[in-house]
Amino acid sequence: MNDLTPEKKQRSKLAKWSRRGFIGAGVLAGGGLLIGIGVRPGNPVGSLASKVAGGTGEQLVNSWVKIDANNIVTAIVPHCEMGQGAHSVLAQMLADELDAAWDNVRVMQAPADGSYIVSDTARMFAAPFTLNAADWLEPTWDGLFTQLGKSMDLLITGGSSSIRSTGQYQMRIAGAAARKMLIGAAADEWGVPAGEIETKDSTLTHKASGKSAPYSEFASAAAEQPMDATPTLKKASEYRLMGKSKLRTDIPAKINGTAEFGIDAAPEGLDLSYAAVIRPPVPGTSAESMDASRAKDMSGVHQILNMGNFVAVVADSYWQAQQAVNALDITWSKSESPIKTMDDQFAAFAKAIDAGGEEAAARGDAKAAFDKAATKIEAEYKAPYLAHAPMEPLNCTASFADGKCEIWTSTQVPLMARSAVAESVGLSADDVTIHHPYLGGAFGRRLESEYVSMAARVAKATGYPVKLIWSREEDTQKAMYRCADLCRFRAGLDEDGKLSSYHSIFTQRHDPAEACVPAMYDIPNTSVNVAEAELHLPFQAWRSVDHSQQGWFIESFIDEAAFEAGTDPLEYRLAMLKDAPRHTAVLQKVAEMSDWSGERAEGTAKGVAIVESFGTIVAEVIEVDMSNGKPKMLNCWAACDAGYVMNPDGFRNQIEGGIVFGLTAAMYGELELVDGAVKQSNFHDYKMLRMNEVPNIEVALINSGDVPVGGAGEPGLPPAAPALTNAIFAATGERMRELPIAKRFT
Repeated sequence: MNDLTPEKKQRSKLAKWSRRGFIGAGVLAGGGLLIGIGVRPGNPVGSLASKVAGGTGEQLVNSWVKIDANNIVTAIVPHCEMGQGAHSVLAQMLADELDAAWDNVRVMQAPADGSYIVSDTARMFAAPFTLNAADWLEPTWDGLFTQLGKSMDLLITGGSSSIRSTGQYQMRIAGAAARKMLIGAAADEWGVPAGEIETKDSTLTHKASGKSAPYSEFASAAAEQPMDATPTLKKASEYRLMGKSKLRTDIPAKINGTAEFGIDAAPEGLDLSYAAVIRPPVPGTSAESMDASRAKDMSGVHQILNMGNFVAVVADSYWQAQQAVNALDITWSKSESPIKTMDDQFAAFAKAIDAGGEEAAARGDAKAAFDKAATKIEAEYKAPYLAHAPMEPLNCTASFADGKCEIWTSTQVPLMARSAVAESVGLSADDVTIHHPYLGGAFGRRLESEYVSMAARVAKATGYPVKLIWSREEDTQKAMYRCADLCRFRAGLDEDGKLSSYHSIFTQRHDPAEACVPAMYDIPNTSVNVAEAELHLPFQAWRSVDHSQQGWFIESFIDEAAFEAGTDPLEYRLAMLKDAPRHTAVLQKVAEMSDWSGERAEGTAKGVAIVESFGTIVAEVIEVDMSNGKPKMLNCWAACDAGYVMNPDGFRNQIEGGIVFGLTAAMYGELELVDGAVKQSNFHDYKMLRMNEVPNIEVALINSGDVPVGGAGEPGLPPAAPALTNAIFAATGERMRELPIAKRFT
């Protein structure tokens, strides 16, 4: 089934990371050990010691783990913590290979330095999403991730890549290498064979001689040992920490209020002022005139700055700055875009599709098979623009001193933020320091750095430190968005009701490239086409990116084919998965969990969907009650195969979060346009699911064995919308081909 070939193959130029060439060791002269994996030869070393080693006289070589004199293991983690638990799981993976005592493991956020670039993340973005289900596909990279690869500022958290790339290919190797060096040091000192020394809970033991010592006793000597570039990693049967639901290291601080997020930044010695901003309401427009007379006389206001593409008010407090922004009388230029409403946007999409597109992937002859089909079906689906809406508002604190700029901000891309600041204020990147604490949510919103550059520009213009905060309204109405799209399907069924021909055409293809293709299904004749159409609003990767639309498009249409064939929709899918055993097992598991074939109460129905994304296969069944004329979600069952789950509790949490995120979008998510501007402004009209609306969620995990490890943050989302809309159809006979659902039942 995996013989589809894109019409135009483009191999990714992002180099695959070879662990053989990029591993090294370092010493803490004060009695500790540092083990590091250098991503590129020639990375600076001296500048890192003061950033991560902490003590005097310590030496550092591109390090990811350190062991101090108190036998504390610290994992230096290059990915940000935004609620997904990556810090804890990455440390857990390192500690397991090191045989460290979990209670004595600490986590440190890696500094925004090029030595901590994770080059393997580029490979994980470019290939493993499809290695299991779509060997035929060589992803082509447009937009965001191509830019990431070219810039090489790849200190990035996104795409469910942290555990699959850094965890698997760096943290585990670093831990295993350090363990071998510690054993070697102990063997030399004790005069015993290294193979006779055992390690457990940060302790070295030689049973025959009765000798035992903590890791810290041999930390310095271990640093003198030769470094094995390819240490033997544990088999799953040998894991002590991986695969276990260990408590997250970030939770205590978040419970007691000591956790610091970007918006909490209060750098010692800085007398901060606060900035609020306003940007043009319609993309491509600018301020033609501004009356600031009311604002400049308001209490606490210091400066009002017209920065070209935005206006900023600087004041003693954020509240004063925002009130002054609200008092500005700005005349904006007229937009030249013909798109004023969402009807205009969808009309533009339809026009592009009518003109035809380019084939993205194909198998067989879909047109000929369609012409011969016993039954033909067609459908059109519309997906709206969506906002990211992270709970922590966009913010950045910036300070200039002695020709250098210092930044404190919540960001998924600290090195890109550094480069953006440097370019915006005319500095070298070496003169910009980025501090990136916890993130209060992101979902892709903090993959761009415009708000960081804005803060730097305001601080430079004022001459004093400034904390810039976007209002919720500013971020909802003038940000970057999950793109809207329109997708048309045409399919043919043979005399037995099987899909003999499948054709889709849509307008937006970003990442991952394989999201638009039903690769897991055994459909003999398939054609997938893209008809590019310009977006009115700027695009930014949104949780699960293209899978968020394509999962709903494809799994809804597969359901339509099952209905036309007169076949149970779950059984219909299983029949097309005969060459996909992992997918089959996941679908069978969710059928068992949900009692799919059992009796159902009057007015209720169940819908099913299955999507593989970011290396993880997820099938979901949602049960709705339509007895009151509106959908009430009762239950959601999810079965997941991520190859091997490193922390089951954390994985379940991420799947549950993805489901709620996806159901929120399906029920309520929509940005409307009025005269080209976004209408929605805050959570009163850009609604979220409330707790009483969320279904009971049950998640089952399948560890299928020797396959690449999959992600957790993204994959729970794509099946949620189609499972829900398919359930509504099963209950009412009404097919949902346009989101959000709620407006159909108002």
